[in-house]
Amino acid sequence: MGAGANEVLHVRGRVLAGPDDASVRDELWVVGGRITYRRPAAEVTATATGWVLPGLVDAHCHVGLDAHGAVDEATTEKQALTERGAGALLLRDAGTPADTRWIDDREDLPRIIRAGRHIARTRRYIRNYAHEIEPGDLTAYVRREARRGDGWVKLVGDWIDRGIGDLAPCWPADALREAIAAAHEEGARVTAHCFAEDSLADLVDAGIDCVEHATGLTDDTIPLFAERGVAIVPTLVNIATFPRLAAGGAAKFPRWSAHLERLHARRHRTVRDAYDAGVPVYAGTDAGGSLPHGLVAEEVAELVRAGLPTTAALSAATWDARRWLGRDGLEEGAPADLLVLDEDPRADVRVLAAPRRVVLRGRTVA
Repeated sequence: MGAGANEVLHVRGRVLAGPDDASVRDELWVVGGRITYRRPAAEVTATATGWVLPGLVDAHCHVGLDAHGAVDEATTEKQALTERGAGALLLRDAGTPADTRWIDDREDLPRIIRAGRHIARTRRYIRNYAHEIEPGDLTAYVRREARRGDGWVKLVGDWIDRGIGDLAPCWPADALREAIAAAHEEGARVTAHCFAEDSLADLVDAGIDCVEHATGLTDDTIPLFAERGVAIVPTLVNIATFPRLAAGGAAKFPRWSAHLERLHARRHRTVRDAYDAGVPVYAGTDAGGSLPHGLVAEEVAELVRAGLPTTAALSAATWDARRWLGRDGLEEGAPADLLVLDEDPRADVRVLAAPRRVVLRGRTVA
């Protein structure tokens, strides 16, 4: 697993410190766990050659969660190690009932930015996942989770309403406005799970910062997102499961099933239209519920299939994603969280799936 904290790593090749050619460097060193572009006096203990990227970002995953709810520490550790092995060194955990703060004390596990626990309407989300409450309690719970998380709060914006047999918004507009304002007062940003169309305008009007999945974006709401700078994390590897979900629920909820099929059919066009309009797009997998961890390279490839330029898809999981989350990339003095690849990922993002070397906090871990 490489040398320890005293490793002095010299990487030669092409260091992609940013998305444009002006940001490319020929070499860097890792000294004392940090990046430098100045040749150090210390003796080099390891060398590597290749294409260097910042550690990947999975901007929507769930460490400490599986399909049934919170998991034990051993399972949580395995999930985090799987992300690390895939080169995902910065994770935005988009909701979990588990307390994963102990991970912060582990130098060998990825960095996590938490959104606390999901906040959902009563009986309108996956069992054992969320605080299930009514609109009158929304602001109080948002304040609670804003203080528990790392600068994010996660709402469930829509889910199936069994009374109508289809996806439907979970919150009235006035409750959203008050709650999101409260989160901002607490210094937190707010994101929301949204599959369908009808909740999106109210969320934007209320001041939402991000929407997860966002399959319901239309020609009417995409301009609102672009104007307000509301980001989306499409989780296309998760949306790929819609046909299976739709088939499983078709007999009981045919309207819901048909809706999922329509959202799935236009998923790539929706993401490309949002990107073309200037909506910020970031890479996330939704791993940890029903999906396995370690899928971020596949998600980047899906963004390319959706029509994003290769560099934009890469940036959605590296340079721009790190900046959005307030974390360093490959700047001088930054913590050394990086990948070394065999080929130029700007030519083919599939090389992300097999990094030659993974460096976390200055240690070679894979």
